[in-house]
Amino acid sequence: MKTHNFTIVGSGVDTRTADFADRFYAAGCDDATLSMQKGLVVLEFDRKARSFSAALFSALRDVKRAGANIERVEPDYLVNASDIAKRTGMGRAAISLYAKGERAQAFPHPVARVTTDSPLWDWVEVSSWMYHEHKLPLGAVVEAKMVREVNRVVTGDRLPPLWLARQLQMQRIAEAAQ
Repeated sequence: MKTHNFTIVGSGVDTRTADFADRFYAAGCDDATLSMQKGLVVLEFDRKARSFSAALFSALRDVKRAGANIERVEPDYLVNASDIAKRTGMGRAAISLYAKGERAQAFPHPVARVTTDSPLWDWVEVSSWMYHEHKLPLGAVVEAKMVREVNRVVTGDRLPPLWLARQLQMQRIAEAAQ
């Protein structure tokens, strides 16, 4: 089993109760660091599982079981150049050269703040490009797509795509078999 790292941001729980942290621990979030930030519950997971999807979906289930509403999963899909450098293990200067087209062609265009000095890219597009350039493994692209789609479903921006619905169904079947 591999350890998968991600963060789930939740809301809708009273943090002033004496059993606040215990509820998350009892619900199966014993592999998460719990904190409060800007009125939201932040659970930073280091979850062991066969796959990223198994880790993520079991953590989502456990957070819901503790009584929290899921707001989003991080790392966020919108990234700046520093985020890209950190996620790829490359230097900020190298990312800047890619973005300017000076090191390779067809680097994805920013999707937000295009006219400022702090553009944002879609991590799914960047990780896919990096995979095709042999800079990232395919798993990084799969994880990026999964987090983006889960967040779209959680925020109500869209119904689950067929592959996500199937993944949720397979997760429920696996849980029932345990």
